[in-house]
Amino acid sequence: MINKDSKIDKKRISILGCGWLGFQLAKRLLQLDSTYKIKGSTTSPEKLELFENAGISGYLFDLNPDFSIENAVIESFFDTDSLIISIPPRLGKNEPGFHPQQIGAIIEAVKNSPVKEIIYISSTGIYPDLNRIVIEEDVVLPEQSAAPDMVKGENLLTALRPDKTVSIVRFGGLIGYERIPGKYVKNQKDMTTGSLPVNYIHPDDASEIIITMLENGVLNETFNIVAPLHPTRREIYESTCSQFGWEAPTFLQPKTGPNFKIISADKFAFVYNYKFKFPDPLQFYYELEEKQP
Repeated sequence: MINKDSKIDKKRISILGCGWLGFQLAKRLLQLDSTYKIKGSTTSPEKLELFENAGISGYLFDLNPDFSIENAVIESFFDTDSLIISIPPRLGKNEPGFHPQQIGAIIEAVKNSPVKEIIYISSTGIYPDLNRIVIEEDVVLPEQSAAPDMVKGENLLTALRPDKTVSIVRFGGLIGYERIPGKYVKNQKDMTTGSLPVNYIHPDDASEIIITMLENGVLNETFNIVAPLHPTRREIYESTCSQFGWEAPTFLQPKTGPNFKIISADKFAFVYNYKFKFPDPLQFYYELEEKQP
C-alpha cells in the first residue's frame, strides 16, 4: 500500500516504448490511487485502442533518430514529470550508432520539456562473459561492454545530471507468463549450454521495482535488476518443459566449460530494501495465455 509520503503522488508518467513490459507497468501504475496520469508511446496504430481501454493515454510515433521535437504529439508526450524509456535497442537489426542517435533525439525532446526524472531500462547484456560475479562498476565505458551502443546511450542520458535525475536499470532476461524458457528449446538435441547460470527477472518484479523507485525517489545511480538466484539453463529448461508436458532438450558435456557471468543485484536490494516476489527463476509464474501487448 502506498503511504502518504509516496513520491509518486500526482505525477504524470510517460512510458516511451509501452510494449510487453511497459504496458504491464502502466496498468499496475493505474491501480495506484496516487498516480495522476499515464502516457504510453507505440509505433503500432492497433495498440491505441488497447491503451484507451486500459486507461492509458496513447501516443503514436516512430523512434527514428530524426523524429521532430517540434511535432505537437511529441511535445504533448514529453509534457510529463517522469519519463520511463523502455525501447529495446535491437542491436543486431540496426546499423551501429542507431541507438545512441535515438537516445540523442530523446534528450533533445527532454531538454525542452518539464521532465524531472528519467528511468532508462538498459540490459545486463552489456556485460561481457567475465566468468565471475559482475557488478555495476564492471561496465561504465562502451569499450568495456559487450553492447557498446547501449552503454553509449546510458552515458548520454547520465550526462543530463544534475539538471535531471537519471537512473539506469540494467534488466536481466525478462522471463515469465507466456515467455517460457522451455518453449523455445523443447525437443532440441545435444545442447552444450546447459551449465550456464541464468540471469532472469520476472516481469512482476520488473514492474514492482520501477514503482518502488518512483515511490521512494529516483536516484542518480545505475542498478542491476535480476533475481537473486541463478540456477542453470538445464535446470530451467527441464523444469519448464516438465511443467507444460513438453519433451525436454538433451545435453552434451562440452570439452571446456562455456564462458559465463553471474549478475549481482545486491546494490538495488540494499538501497531500496527490496524483497523480490520471485527470487528463484525455478519458481517463476508462467501461463500459456499471451499477455498484451
